[in-house]
Amino acid sequence: MTPEVLSLLCLGLCLGYEDEKKNEKLPKPSLHAWPSSVVEAQSNVTLKCQAPFQNVTLMLYKVNDSGYKQEQISTENEAEFLFTDLKLKDAGSYFCAYKTTASHEWSESSEHLQLVITDKHDELEAFSMKTGSSPEESTKRISHSKRSEQEAAEADLSRMERVSVSTADPQEVTYTELNINALSEAASDTTHEPPGSHEYAAVKV
Repeated sequence: MTPEVLSLLCLGLCLGYEDEKKNEKLPKPSLHAWPSSVVEAQSNVTLKCQAPFQNVTLMLYKVNDSGYKQEQISTENEAEFLFTDLKLKDAGSYFCAYKTTASHEWSESSEHLQLVITDKHDELEAFSMKTGSSPEESTKRISHSKRSEQEAAEADLSRMERVSVSTADPQEVTYTELNINALSEAASDTTHEPPGSHEYAAVKV
């Protein structure tokens, strides 16, 4: 086999290997939320995308929002996407992907991360809509309602204690009074017997 043929064969194998590497899918990254994926509105949260390689370009996406993209280039294997002063519209499902300096294709997408944002004013707004009152009045009403419920619970407990005591003591008092009355009647009968009654009874027998 001539050197020219060997060179062409080697070139073909090398090109085929490079094409295979280009077409090979990169492993998917991971996506985590810190401090939690459930956070309150107006707070902060960080979404961290981690790849298995260093010197990567990482991209953060949002499901059902094709225009949402955040890109970071990192010499490490991760990128942190910081969200500040969160709004309810920031809630949703996020995922990320990456590419290395040697690859031209993006990796597989990470698992979706559901970011949940809670609004502490939901209860207040719902109560305001239900009663037709202002937020300030609703706050007072909710506080008063909670106090009333607590006072009612304490009153019920006190009433139960009184009922328990009242159902126990009268029995003892009644039995005691009966015993005292019985003794008093017996003593009274003995005291009011006519003089000589015992002698009369003995003679009659």
